[in-house]
Amino acid sequence: MSDAFVPEFPTTPAPDMEWDAWGVAEFRRHLSPQVIALLQQALGVPAEQAPPPEEADAIVRDSALGAPLVHALEDLLGVDNVRTDGPTRLRHAGGKSTPDLLRRKSTGAQDAPDAVLLPGTHDEVLALLRFCAAEGIAVVPFGGGTSVVGGVDPVRGRFGSVVALDLRRLDALVDLDPVSGVATLQAGVTGPQAEQLLGEHGFSLGHFPQSFQFATIGGFAATRSSGQASAGYGRFDDMVEWMRVATPSGTVDLGRGPASAAGPDLRELFVGSEGTLGIITEVGLRVHPVPERTAYQAWSFPDFETGAAALRAVAQSGSAPTVMRLSDEAETGINLALSGDVGGDSPTSGCLAITTFEGTDAHVDARYAEATALLAAAGGTALGEAPAQAWEHGRFNAPYLRDALLNAGAIAETLETATRWSNLTNLRSAVTTALTESLAAQGTPGIVMCHISHTYPTGASLYFTVVCGQAADPLTQWAAAKRAAGDAIVAAGGTITHHHAVGVDHRPWMGSEVGELGGRILRAVKDAIDPAGILNPGKLIP
Repeated sequence: MSDAFVPEFPTTPAPDMEWDAWGVAEFRRHLSPQVIALLQQALGVPAEQAPPPEEADAIVRDSALGAPLVHALEDLLGVDNVRTDGPTRLRHAGGKSTPDLLRRKSTGAQDAPDAVLLPGTHDEVLALLRFCAAEGIAVVPFGGGTSVVGGVDPVRGRFGSVVALDLRRLDALVDLDPVSGVATLQAGVTGPQAEQLLGEHGFSLGHFPQSFQFATIGGFAATRSSGQASAGYGRFDDMVEWMRVATPSGTVDLGRGPASAAGPDLRELFVGSEGTLGIITEVGLRVHPVPERTAYQAWSFPDFETGAAALRAVAQSGSAPTVMRLSDEAETGINLALSGDVGGDSPTSGCLAITTFEGTDAHVDARYAEATALLAAAGGTALGEAPAQAWEHGRFNAPYLRDALLNAGAIAETLETATRWSNLTNLRSAVTTALTESLAAQGTPGIVMCHISHTYPTGASLYFTVVCGQAADPLTQWAAAKRAAGDAIVAAGGTITHHHAVGVDHRPWMGSEVGELGGRILRAVKDAIDPAGILNPGKLIP
């Protein structure tokens, strides 16, 4: 951290997401006639859009916190920062996965946290954790509520009550070291707030996952997030220089320089720990000057294997674009059918790839020239800027379409994994087959699409999107498909998650991911830091 202190800057508070859907109501999608026709023809879905449920009709489980505990929490935080009303608790009842939203449609009682707590300082977080440990209250950290793997579900475990620790009041730029290119942000700062705060000083974080508009700095760190521009700027864990963590046993400050040989890097215990070991309150991050220029180029490849080989050539050359992704044949065709002609020479078959380049004019020109030569030599056909610009314009909107499909009687869900380049085709085939066969066996055949979302010199991630008609019990239907896909990922040598994190949903495969001894190590660390076991029970740790 630098010696010079940078004061807080006023920011526009991030809007609460809808209780039963992604994002905010003004951006809800309505299916076009061509999408409805596609659903009817391909999946047999009636596609009669049901109106979303009314928040006023939702039933919230009674709070299990008695008045004495509520008053004690109010003494710690102030009356205004301890919320036990139904609407606030309902908006903290879980994340935004398809199963989460299906549960929101239930007419039964919603399993919301017993209270929502809004600490305003690191010391208040620390005091809350000590209080909850002493009183046996489970604590679920809550940033933007964007988890799609059950990471913020109000799981009580063996405890009689559970609270959501909402970090939105921790929303400041604490420090900026422009010489070193390091900024310290509090955990509740959202993606847009981070860009606003840093942009006032000519800097950018450049972390743009699909959850960017609502997710927080603390959430990015706790889930080992990877943004769409990771090819150029790295994953979020690559950016972390320093962090402060509150635990029931005290405060941990980690990171004293750009690199160290002082034993194992303890930052790695908390980056990706999903709130099971502590609550991240501040993160020091590598930042970069706001780019002078962005260049765009879209590509068409005759098939997925050719496109993947081309992306590998670029990733291994060291000239990677800021964004580089490849859709398979199914995803390319569906996206083209949904969006229509976006201009340029849009592909009518094959696979669409997107590249963007950010930086100074000279840097952009050099990387653009090298990457373009490599992609063309590997069999790509340049399509111009328009398809890439169209992708960037709509890159945060897919969850709104997912919600509209749910309301129309379809299942629309995603999952992701990663592996080495040499295993990519095998893994993609195994997961696609597992999903296709599971859904067909349940009488709901579906469409499975895939794209390469992030690339590395040694491998890449695969991001799958599944659309099918809803069965009578869609939660059981998707659970079976997800289980088949998870088993296929493990059997084919992939990681159970590349950037969605573990949460509740991927926990059954964590034993295979880290091994029996690895599980014991994680449990031993938790026992040392959180001996009462109050932190986010039921998540991550096998």
